[in-house]
Amino acid sequence: MHHTSLIAILVAGFVLAFIFGTLAQRLRLSPLVGYLIAGIVAGPFTPGFVGDQTLAPQLAEIGVILLMFGVGLHFSLRDLLSVKAIALPGAVAQIAVATTLGWAMARMLGWSHGAGIVFGISLSCASTVVLLRALEERRLLDTGKGKIAIGWLIVEDLACVLALVLLPALSGLLTGEQADPVSVWKAIFTTTFKVGAFLLVILLVGRRVIPWVLERVAGTGSRELFTLCVLAIALGVAFGSAELFGVSFALGAFFAGMLLNESEFSHQAATETLPLRDAFAVLFFVSVGMLFDPSILVEQPLQVLAVWAIIVFGKSAAAYMLVRAFGKDHSTALLISASLAQIGEFSFILAALGMQLEILPREGHDLVLAGALLSIITNPLIFAWLDRRRAREALQASREAAAASASADRLAPGVPEDLSGHVISIGYGRVGSELGRLLTDRNVPVVVIDTDEDLIARARANGVPAIRGNAVNEQVLREAAPERATTVMLAIPNVLEAGEIIARLRAINPALTVVARAHSDGEVKHLLERGADGAVIAERELAHSLAEMVMATPPYRGSHHLPPAVA
Repeated sequence: MHHTSLIAILVAGFVLAFIFGTLAQRLRLSPLVGYLIAGIVAGPFTPGFVGDQTLAPQLAEIGVILLMFGVGLHFSLRDLLSVKAIALPGAVAQIAVATTLGWAMARMLGWSHGAGIVFGISLSCASTVVLLRALEERRLLDTGKGKIAIGWLIVEDLACVLALVLLPALSGLLTGEQADPVSVWKAIFTTTFKVGAFLLVILLVGRRVIPWVLERVAGTGSRELFTLCVLAIALGVAFGSAELFGVSFALGAFFAGMLLNESEFSHQAATETLPLRDAFAVLFFVSVGMLFDPSILVEQPLQVLAVWAIIVFGKSAAAYMLVRAFGKDHSTALLISASLAQIGEFSFILAALGMQLEILPREGHDLVLAGALLSIITNPLIFAWLDRRRAREALQASREAAAASASADRLAPGVPEDLSGHVISIGYGRVGSELGRLLTDRNVPVVVIDTDEDLIARARANGVPAIRGNAVNEQVLREAAPERATTVMLAIPNVLEAGEIIARLRAINPALTVVARAHSDGEVKHLLERGADGAVIAERELAHSLAEMVMATPPYRGSHHLPPAVA
């Protein structure tokens, strides 16, 4: 028999994650909770199957690499520089606050100053996977708020890389022994030099080489080679960055994706890696669960609760006040603080290194793991509360706007009073903005509804009347004057949300022509049942367009007629 520990951990991880993730979904909890429980079941602290604890974290790291690579594909250097004024000082100050809180708790428990510092730093590092998952689910990655959160995360990653390199050099000082000043300064200089060299190489060399390689491979026409090229770039740059320059895998992968963003094939690259990113991200949560010993909840409940409070409330409060101090609005501050109300992969590495160097006691390592697990479980609940709060605020704002509908000031950025016969475009992302451009070029009046303030600002800058809010809310819909409109185009990808909007539109104006966007025959059926006049499947529309081109060539011209692409 061949050694099958790799196969065993993959099979057990995916099967258990599917079972418990499905149960969590049925109980109206986040699937992340199920993935973490799957890890506890597969861990060494519960009876039954025990997964390989050396392989699981490595497989999870692949998920972190692919996830950060995907984020980089939607993030440009300009985006990163645009948030440096808030992300850099904000992240540094937040790390200082969290470290101070952790140090204070450690001193209360009788630990040394060095143990307190390592413990505090471990509680300051947010999980890449958890934060990005939350932003992706809410389509916030490309928004101003999302960019601040990602910039903040990048600064935290750099700080953790610095801490990991300096810990061995400072171990003598942190354990109360005499530290060698030469070795400390040498470690600081080496780290600074390596990070600077990494940025120099990746921005000067990688900026030219990576897009060039991808475009040449895309030119071969082989999808298989294209996918392999994308994976080779993501994993190769991440591994090379860690080995040569000492930066984290996640940071190297992020910059690789960010440089690939400049290629015209970045969208295809993101699509090709999506299934792998999702699968290996699940293994990350399973590996977290495998590290957790549930007995600490019984043996030290008050200490675990205190750690959880520092992560969820202490860090969040510090982040909220810092974001507000930089002049950002209340909703942005809440989003950033909720995003950072958890800890993850860097925390485990720092705590393990601190214990290995005999700076942090075993108890501190266990408390960090317990805090990580509980904060990852509660983070989706915090976001759910935030979503409900934002929905209530949007509803209240729309009611206030409706009450002031007679005011010309209110109508200025919205719909002119005399506008009629217009098209309402719900959603102004890639599809909606292109649709708006095509219609306005043909002098068709368009009104946009979207939840994202950046997209609303872009629509108004293009001269298109735009209303910010969720179109599921009837008050928001009425601001677009559907009773005077002729057509509604739903360009949003969420078919369930689109179905609710169609039902409300039919109640307001049954004569409207409603066309929606779909991705499968099942979605088309759902939209038509809710009252849509037609639904367009993007892939089918592309096939029909290509077929029309074929039929326009001399051998076939006029000989065949294609059925319509719209259901």
